[in-house]
Amino acid sequence: MNKMSMKWFSLLLPLQLTCYFSSGSCGRVLVWPVEFSHWMNMKAVLDELVMRGHEVTVLISSASTITDANKPSAFKFEVFPVSLTKDDFENAVKNLLEKWIYMAKNSFWTKVSTFRELKSLLLECSGMLMKICKEVVLNKKIMTKLQESRFDVLLADAVGPCGELLTEILGIPLVYSLHYSPGYLLEKYSGKLSFPPSYMPVIFSALTDHMTFMERVKNMIYVLYFDFWFQTFDEKTWNEFYSEVLGRPTTFLETVGKADMWLIRTYWDFEFPLPVLPNFEFVGGLHCKPAKPLPKEMEEFVQSSGENGIVVFTLGSMISSMTEERANVIASALAQIPQKVLWRHDGKKPDTLGPNTRLYKWIPQNDLLGHPKTKAFITHGGTNGIYEAIYHGTPMVGLPLFAEQHDNIERVKAKGAAVRLDLETMSSRDLLNALKEVINNPSYKEKAVWLSTIHHDQPVKPLDRAVFWIEFVMCHKGAKHLRPAAHDLNWFQYHSLDVIGFLLACVATVVFVITECFLFCYHKFVKTGKKQKRE
Repeated sequence: MNKMSMKWFSLLLPLQLTCYFSSGSCGRVLVWPVEFSHWMNMKAVLDELVMRGHEVTVLISSASTITDANKPSAFKFEVFPVSLTKDDFENAVKNLLEKWIYMAKNSFWTKVSTFRELKSLLLECSGMLMKICKEVVLNKKIMTKLQESRFDVLLADAVGPCGELLTEILGIPLVYSLHYSPGYLLEKYSGKLSFPPSYMPVIFSALTDHMTFMERVKNMIYVLYFDFWFQTFDEKTWNEFYSEVLGRPTTFLETVGKADMWLIRTYWDFEFPLPVLPNFEFVGGLHCKPAKPLPKEMEEFVQSSGENGIVVFTLGSMISSMTEERANVIASALAQIPQKVLWRHDGKKPDTLGPNTRLYKWIPQNDLLGHPKTKAFITHGGTNGIYEAIYHGTPMVGLPLFAEQHDNIERVKAKGAAVRLDLETMSSRDLLNALKEVINNPSYKEKAVWLSTIHHDQPVKPLDRAVFWIEFVMCHKGAKHLRPAAHDLNWFQYHSLDVIGFLLACVATVVFVITECFLFCYHKFVKTGKKQKRE
């Protein structure tokens, strides 16, 4: 550990020891998670909390796909019954992803029109999430049990509403885990974080922080669209629900805004610089770890690549298969490179598959990306996978599919560590050329290593920072002193519209008085002149 790291830990250690010994035991953490890759990221934090002696309880519905609550685990799963089934939940998510992927294929102007359908689909999911939320907060047995457990903090994923309502009911501090919300609406309106549209691209725009005039026009259209029309949740219904449960008028965004700490799952090795607040901590890559040895059979295949090395290819856990036509296009390109390829693919074996490519239903992605023979990573652009590639300094070929994946790939591309292609329109030649460019052009590897160096060159590791702030909130019963006063202002006060209006009124008054004085003097002078002429 370097001197800077030792300095940081010497500052953080007293607070951590306070948490450990002030009450004779560690804290109790309640968790409101979100499924799939969001859970994988949060689980890294929970494992570390358990390692430090904290008691972790994960609150999930009976429809959750997160884990089998009956299996042994380092933390406790509190399962509450809901009328939905796991199939209902999985089908809703599958429908959402299929629509989102379809929308992502279209041009900008077509995309704006199909946002209407996406909004409708998201509102359907919002209704399902509200149903789950209602069934937990109105369950007297489970809520009584949670009250009696006397938790010290609630850790929630901000894209899954209800965690903020639970903290209000239980009277405990709230820490959020978040990557992006659509249009940055939660970060901007609930967290009061600033996103200047002149250089901060809106999510789904696939722009960089250096925009041409027309790109800034496009970005502004996105800003206006998300601010005034697009809704991820039916806010009116959520506002009424929260007000009814809490017994006082409130709003969904106001309740979210009471979070003590926001743990953002990116960092400056990946994110474009933007103004930040003290209760926002960027902890991207907290799940990354050094590579472990590969299974024997897989290691033998990797070693057989010789000096050419290997290419790792996966579209993530959400997309298990693709059309046969697309699979054959990809397999044809992969067959023409000298590298060996490990491809996570759960569909039919492509007819054009070359002898240098092996298909797997599952691959140890992090361990492969950290292998010294890995030359490139073909990815859909999920944040977890991108951060593992950054951690290990592996250049990428991006095939984004939906959600923020286009933005993710665009960020890495802007930093010189990736090439971006369109999965639906690319030819075998396009993919082949992209792989040759990334593997044979040393600048991509140099940029990937540069990003890796930035990621590793931090005084405190991202996971340690995330856990520290959770412990900090537990120790001090919140972190309200870090929240900006903007939370206490209404929208026209926040934008100083009342001050601007007052100053304009003052200027108008002064102009009016001066004008009236001038006219009075003028008329007086004219009348005096006429009187003198008559005399």
